[in-house]
Amino acid sequence: MRAAGGPVPLEVDIREKAFPTEGGGRLVTLRDLSFSVGEGRFACLVGPSGCGKTTTLRLILGLDEAFEGTIAKPDQGRTGVVFQEPRLLPWRSVDRNVRLPLSGARADADLTGLYATLGLTGMEDFFPGQLSLGLARRVALARAFALEPSLLL
Repeated sequence: MRAAGGPVPLEVDIREKAFPTEGGGRLVTLRDLSFSVGEGRFACLVGPSGCGKTTTLRLILGLDEAFEGTIAKPDQGRTGVVFQEPRLLPWRSVDRNVRLPLSGARADADLTGLYATLGLTGMEDFFPGQLSLGLARRVALARAFALEPSLLL
């Protein structure tokens, strides 16, 4: 399952993921799903509602560990996440939301270029309640990029 051309930061091999049902049964939501994503590559999970896209992402993130199979991510590096909803803290400004995952020397990083790229210049002191949904999503994206992740989901 190695992609040609360099390191593979993500390898997914899910043999089965099932959820318990009422009455003691099981609902299998994923079976025999395998893929790898090479460094610098993009991949999309596409399918109809209910086919397991979000479940797959939750497994990759480690938010759900109850499955049969393996998921290998790089030992070093960080995983950035942009959820379907922005998930911003309403009591923190745009800048403080973006800096939330940063620590140490990165906590004071110059994010001017990132804000300019995402059209957030001048909005650093705004609060989430003052933003449109589109702008809030850009803030969530900025937070993920500010982390300089080796894997972005």
